[in-house]
Amino acid sequence: MKRLQHFFWLCSGADISLLQQTPTEHSKFTGIGATIFFTGIFAAISGAFALYTIFDSLVSAIGFGLLWGLMIFNLDRYIVSGMRKEGKPAKEWLMATPRIVLALLISLVIAKPLELKIFEKEIAPELLIMEQQAYQRQENQLNTRFLPTQDSLKQEIATLQSTVERQKAHRDALLLIAQQEADGTGGSQKRNLGPIYKVKKAQADQADAELQALQVNSNQQIAALQALIQQNEQVRQQESLALEKQKRNGIAARMEALDRIAADSSAIYWAHIFIILLFIAIETAPIFVKLVANQGPYDRLLGLSEHAFIVQEIETLAQTHSDAKQNAQGLTAYEKEFLSNSLDKELH
Repeated sequence: MKRLQHFFWLCSGADISLLQQTPTEHSKFTGIGATIFFTGIFAAISGAFALYTIFDSLVSAIGFGLLWGLMIFNLDRYIVSGMRKEGKPAKEWLMATPRIVLALLISLVIAKPLELKIFEKEIAPELLIMEQQAYQRQENQLNTRFLPTQDSLKQEIATLQSTVERQKAHRDALLLIAQQEADGTGGSQKRNLGPIYKVKKAQADQADAELQALQVNSNQQIAALQALIQQNEQVRQQESLALEKQKRNGIAARMEALDRIAADSSAIYWAHIFIILLFIAIETAPIFVKLVANQGPYDRLLGLSEHAFIVQEIETLAQTHSDAKQNAQGLTAYEKEFLSNSLDKELH
């Protein structure tokens, strides 16, 4: 138990020799160290899951997770150990503000991958929906490329067929007029095959010849256009078959899926908020404990230790100043004055 307590003291960044002199502070720093240690564990798990999601490599994920956890652990340890209790709350809160902001950022970075793992079962169906929607968008884009060309070719075929039909109707009308002239039901109202009939028949024959030529030409053009339509359709089908339903399983896709299901479900939305708040509370707890707690025996001993170092530094500089003045007997008055001013400035 003592070894575990000693380990947590190391995690808290406290001076062990000073902490051993203050038994009333043992529990506080054990709790602070344990919080920092478990934050590092959470960070390692979070980093490992995030990297495994990206590269699907267990070895790389474990290695990166350990490295990430150690980095977060060391950063948290530095943040907490760098805070000093001097009995000046306003100054302490001001100095702690950047540390609190940094702790908030760390908590959000740690929370997100773990949050994705927690909601993994809810995220998986949403990822399938996103894959289908992405595939549908690809198909729509493909159709947008080919359909205008296909419609244009079909419109040209319809125009050619319409021209042929009009010419056919014109030919039929002329044939009818010639027939009516022949049987006396129209035209001159005389039943004969005289010169008027021959003129009408010649016009109908000419229209029929034009129709035949138009049909031959139109059929050739329609055949060419239909070949183009078939060719474009084959290309479209080949590209459609080449489309792959890309598996959306990366960390960015998972984050998007979580945002979508959180927007649709109030339960998941509030669970998402509470998980983030939980990690924020865990990450910032050591900082707020040190801010809220009164200046304890450990803080006073640490202040005395730092003050003793400052006093020793001043005494050393003063002794150096005195020795330098004694060794300056052979210097000129100007050199003595310059040396004295330099040493006084360094001392102060």
